[in-house]
Amino acid sequence: MSNSAATTPKRPLRVAIVGAGPAGVYAADILTKSNEVKDGDVEVSIDLFEAYPAPYGLIRYGVAPDHPRIKGIVNALHKVLDRGDIRFLGNVTYGRDLKLHDFRAFYDAVIFSTGAIKDADLNIPGVELEGSFGGADFVSWYDGHPDVSRDWPLDAKEIAVIGNGNVALDVARMLVKHADELLSTEIPDNVYRALKNSPVTDVHVFGRRGPAQVKFTPLELRELSHAKDVDIVLYPEDFEFDEASEEAIRTNNQTKTMVNTMTNWLVEEHAEAEVPSSRRLHLHFLHSPVEIYDAAGNTAGTGKVAGIKFERMQLDGTGNVKGTGEYLDYPVQAVYRAIGYHGSPLDELEYDARAGVIPNEGGRVLDADGNPVPGIYATGWIKRGPVGLIGHTKGDALETIGCLLEDRLTLPPAQNPDPHAIIALLEERGVEYTTWEGWNRLDAHEAALGKAWTEAEADTGVVRERVKVVPREEMIRISRGAED
Repeated sequence: MSNSAATTPKRPLRVAIVGAGPAGVYAADILTKSNEVKDGDVEVSIDLFEAYPAPYGLIRYGVAPDHPRIKGIVNALHKVLDRGDIRFLGNVTYGRDLKLHDFRAFYDAVIFSTGAIKDADLNIPGVELEGSFGGADFVSWYDGHPDVSRDWPLDAKEIAVIGNGNVALDVARMLVKHADELLSTEIPDNVYRALKNSPVTDVHVFGRRGPAQVKFTPLELRELSHAKDVDIVLYPEDFEFDEASEEAIRTNNQTKTMVNTMTNWLVEEHAEAEVPSSRRLHLHFLHSPVEIYDAAGNTAGTGKVAGIKFERMQLDGTGNVKGTGEYLDYPVQAVYRAIGYHGSPLDELEYDARAGVIPNEGGRVLDADGNPVPGIYATGWIKRGPVGLIGHTKGDALETIGCLLEDRLTLPPAQNPDPHAIIALLEERGVEYTTWEGWNRLDAHEAALGKAWTEAEADTGVVRERVKVVPREEMIRISRGAED
């Protein structure tokens, strides 16, 4: 008799997915809708694990609350999980609550979709000074991440944001936007209060290359102009284009749209405003960071950020840049690094520290010798690195699920494939796991908080659809039905 999972008589293929963000949900959805499943060649039973009590990963804890795409993506993910054919188990941390051997005991295959939540390193002097922050940490704070401090030091009037991607623009927009504009979002109350009291007047966003090489999207760019009482400031010397830039503008509609938008702003900003705005958002290009320094000019020690030095760059004809030897200083009291995310290692799996990914081939996780580890897969940012938009993870998932289905006849079978067995183990270990039903309770609770605020503050005319619950303990208590 074969010991393969797929040929074991009369039972579904048991699959665990670790990480319930878009990548994990897409993988589960694609597997359930695969031809092999639809044709009856294989039956699947999927458990979707999440370290946080709530699902949605990056959508809940990595995207600015005023982002217009959030609701649509959440609705799509909700529909997948609400079907009832994928079991959600939240507040379960891989490596602590469950080890790899646990997953192997209860599942025929494991897919890791743990994403990337840490900031990529910026290796310049002064990054350790007080007032130098990781953009990802700030995002986690304003998104109410349950494991992040409720407090954030918003005491700077002038701020530098380093990076030219969507996260950099999110960070800059959240820093410069007036807090009252965010009340219609799910922003946590502690975040609203802190932003409300921020003394910020100027936020400077710095990119190393030119306007035609930015990594953000037209949608993100347009959102900047929607902030009230905020002027967008650009600089004519940044808008010189080399041959590669001009070619990109001619041939790429997205690049053309963004460059045209910015050049129009550049022209319009010289018109006299009747009432000057109280805050300004500056977009700088062709600036490469050199060092961050304190009031005494030191880059080391326990001092506080007082300024940042850049080298002025110039385009080299290929769209890349080279240094000019000219240096510029900007007085700022805080610096936010938003140059990208980086994945984190996972217990008992190989890890590529440079790329921040689990080594894999097409989603098949590799061991130290470069051989596929039977039954172990990866998808999303932990598979390919933090690049691309959220929708790109669908292609990742399709490839990974394709590999899993190809391997189904040789997967190492679970020792105990009973779906109730993993629940018994979690309960035996005292893990306060949450469920999809629990998420629906928490979801309704957050909506009720929004309704109560709206009614109490009816004179403001602001409608709050929901207020995000932040403390992990409270999320668990509500999810598990212990509100009283």
